[in-house]
Amino acid sequence: MPAPGVPGIVNAHLHTRKKDMSVIVITGGSRGIGAATAVECAQRGMGVILTYNSNPAAADAVVRRIEAAGGEAVALALDVADAESFGAFHDTVQRTLEATWGVAALSGLVNNAGYGLYNPIETVTHAEFDGLMNVHLKGPFFLTQALLPLLAQGASIVNLTSATTRVATAGVAPYAAFKGGLEVLTRYMAKEFGERRIRANAVSPGAIRTELGGGLTSDFETLLASQTALGRVGEPEEVDRVIAHLLSHESGWINAQSIEVTGGYVI
Repeated sequence: MPAPGVPGIVNAHLHTRKKDMSVIVITGGSRGIGAATAVECAQRGMGVILTYNSNPAAADAVVRRIEAAGGEAVALALDVADAESFGAFHDTVQRTLEATWGVAALSGLVNNAGYGLYNPIETVTHAEFDGLMNVHLKGPFFLTQALLPLLAQGASIVNLTSATTRVATAGVAPYAAFKGGLEVLTRYMAKEFGERRIRANAVSPGAIRTELGGGLTSDFETLLASQTALGRVGEPEEVDRVIAHLLSHESGWINAQSIEVTGGYVI
């Protein structure tokens, strides 16, 4: 059942409060890299607030998986394309932190939510362009702005970008352009939030076996594997370990970086 006074929670397990608990927000945490990151971070002892847009059942399954392993997680509804909703989301996160973990601040934010679109430049519509921009650039910008007051001193922000910002791939121009913008924004976050010792880094996955863009066909996977030094596509778990590391104090001197996790894609 939802925690009292905290709307939008799919499943919350109330545990003994821990004032020193590290709690993070992961957008798009109901599937793919986001779900894998939620599980990995929970295994490392972090409290996890994961968001979902249209599939509460998938988000609930991730929460139950985390709780079954002894972790703590809550799933909240969020449309990253709707920046007007971020103020209310801030308030819900604030209440969730207190109700579930008894803490007042977040230790990390992972801007992961996204979707793919394969369409050549000549046929991209205004609606498709705006939709990708809202989710991949405007959303992370204003969500980070909204949650900034909740980020603790020394917190970590991780933005998910893409290897398509380095290697031009026909059909993904808007997606890659906005991911490139997010990569630049990451450095500006590191610069402007430095006084609060908040770090910001980008993780740039290559070809990963997820549902993004409808998933990988057999022929496309073979092509991508042939262009990767290690001879295969990656798995979500191979990205989530890098994200979790960047959220931890172990990476406390890594800042303003974009880290490719590609297995050596087109080198």
